Amino acid sequence: MISPKKIMLVFGTRPEAIKMAPLYHALKALPEEFDTLLCVTAQHRQMLDQVLSTFEIKPDIDLNLMKLGQDLFDVTASVLLGMREVLLVHKPDVLLVHGDTSTTLAVAMAGFYSGVPVGHVEAGLRTYDLQAPFPEEFNRQVASKLAKWHFAPTDFSKKNLLNEHVPETGIIVTGNTVIDALFWVLGRIDTDVGRRNALNTFLSKQLDFDWQHQRIVLITGHRRENFGDGFLQICHALKELASCYPDVRFVYPVHLNPNVQQPVNAILADLSNVHLIAPLDYEPFVYLLKHSYIVLTDSGGIQEEAPSLGKPVLVMRDVTERPEAIEAGTVRLVGADRERIVANVAELLDNSARYASMSRAHNPYGDGNACEKIISVLREI
Repeated sequence: MISPKKIMLVFGTRPEAIKMAPLYHALKALPEEFDTLLCVTAQHRQMLDQVLSTFEIKPDIDLNLMKLGQDLFDVTASVLLGMREVLLVHKPDVLLVHGDTSTTLAVAMAGFYSGVPVGHVEAGLRTYDLQAPFPEEFNRQVASKLAKWHFAPTDFSKKNLLNEHVPETGIIVTGNTVIDALFWVLGRIDTDVGRRNALNTFLSKQLDFDWQHQRIVLITGHRRENFGDGFLQICHALKELASCYPDVRFVYPVHLNPNVQQPVNAILADLSNVHLIAPLDYEPFVYLLKHSYIVLTDSGGIQEEAPSLGKPVLVMRDVTERPEAIEAGTVRLVGADRERIVANVAELLDNSARYASMSRAHNPYGDGNACEKIISVLREI
């Protein structure tokens, strides 16, 4: 009898956890084929734990590396040293990492140093500007140099890798696992009346208006590149929009970073149709996203999730590593620029035809079957 392949997934942040959770469950459902281990670094402790709870996942190994005041030096060194012992003890056949975090970089390096082949999920995203996003663009480029298998979400990502001379035999276009995660969560909400009622109650406590029927602009913003003047531009744009559209609700789950909290609260706290709330767990966030009208963001993953629900996305960045959505018409770049933000949000609020063209555009990030495609490759190694 052939022994199951030992597959170790490693992640440390909220976005990684969301996108790797459906793959973890899919692998665990095949115990005769795969001995699946999960190691978390806890690069983001609290936000990571929220996602683990949502997806009902208990890690096998928890490095618990989160410390107050840690910087990129601390995180990268701690993950690299922590993984040395993990790989020595558990000896996996394959390491799976995701995306572009410091955990991803350090784990890929640890696999390379230990001779354990690495599979990179969400491979091939590029801006080719090491400062935007920082340090993510560096992290993912280095991870690509170290990986054996590149699970690219789109043909565009595959093209990036081919241009970097990655062998085509090692590149597999899968779609993005975040769509698998989105459908997993929404499916559970749709089939569980008690869960849905609990979410309605929870969000109604956060939002003192008829959030299921009024138009909502859902805002997320936290990127380092926008700290300082960028966030001032964003906040003044929201203030102007709130004044011009008193019947529209602007809902902003505000990131805990003081560089975000300070300008947001100083400029927006007293506006009656701007609702500043605490960061949401993934499940209520997805449910609120489903009920939103427009998404205004500087984040990455929501550029993939929102189009699956027919929500136009305006990205407050000058470049994106996800150009497929711009080409498809589901996403538009507006920068952290007051005038551009106001003009583009206003157009979508006022122009129903323009709104419809974005909301009905094809989502280029897959059909929710990315995990199956990844597993088909792991079966053959």
